[in-house]
Amino acid sequence: MTPHVTTHDGYTLSDDPARFDLARGHAWIGGESYWAEGIPFDLFAKSCANSLTLGVYAPDGTMAAMARMVTDRATFGWLCDVYVDKGHRGASLGKAIVGYMKGHPDLQGFRRMHLATRDAHGLYAQFGFTPLTKVENWMEIRGAGYR
Repeated sequence: MTPHVTTHDGYTLSDDPARFDLARGHAWIGGESYWAEGIPFDLFAKSCANSLTLGVYAPDGTMAAMARMVTDRATFGWLCDVYVDKGHRGASLGKAIVGYMKGHPDLQGFRRMHLATRDAHGLYAQFGFTPLTKVENWMEIRGAGYR
């Protein structure tokens, strides 16, 4: 597939897997996130390879933020691993990431798009996300590594 690329205030947003910095992404998600701290590199790499993975690149080319959309690219998407490097916070990259994902040509016409957040409800609400409906219909199996 041809990478989808857009820009935001000098930053480049791209889903090109060849450009994505797996080591940097793993340092953020495995080392700094509250939701996947300690995730092994190989597992993180596999999750990125099997998702629509977005890298956000600063003007100097370094990766400044990331996100993943776990999706069938037809009916459902789960937005996850949204992370902005501490040195780039305040540049509205969270908004740029959600806007990119909502506008991505491969992610249109979904019946549902989900996410989970502990602390960014206000950001996602700006894009139409609401609390789950029919929560009683949802079930889950939590793996041994779930926090």
